[in-house]
Amino acid sequence: MSEHDFPVRVYYEDTDFSGNVYHAAYLQFLERGRTEWLRQAGIHHGELARQGIAFAVRSMEIQFDGAAHIDDLLTVRTAVTAITGARLVLSQQVLRSGDVLTRAGVTIVAIRTTGGAVRLPRAIIDRFAPQG
Repeated sequence: MSEHDFPVRVYYEDTDFSGNVYHAAYLQFLERGRTEWLRQAGIHHGELARQGIAFAVRSMEIQFDGAAHIDDLLTVRTAVTAITGARLVLSQQVLRSGDVLTRAGVTIVAIRTTGGAVRLPRAIIDRFAPQG
């Protein structure tokens, strides 16, 4: 699976006093994009939770290159840049009409729902590892 695009509409609740999207709202947009990217790949948070596994953001680097506004239709683009047995590294962008507004590098790890790190499930590694 290469890139995944997910549409997001900007609502009033996403904006601040200036009429721009509040910076923390972008984190929610990115989270929705990651969730729908996994769902498209046949991986569901509920199923993982029943196995005692959850995903956690280990680190995130984010750049805000432009502002989105109320009623904008945005696209959250998600792609894998690296995968190991313990972590999944993603590149995410928030775009409006093809223009990049926000860029994020996100490192995801698997954890036990009871606490502590766990290796990524083999099915996930196999699903996203580079084919070659």
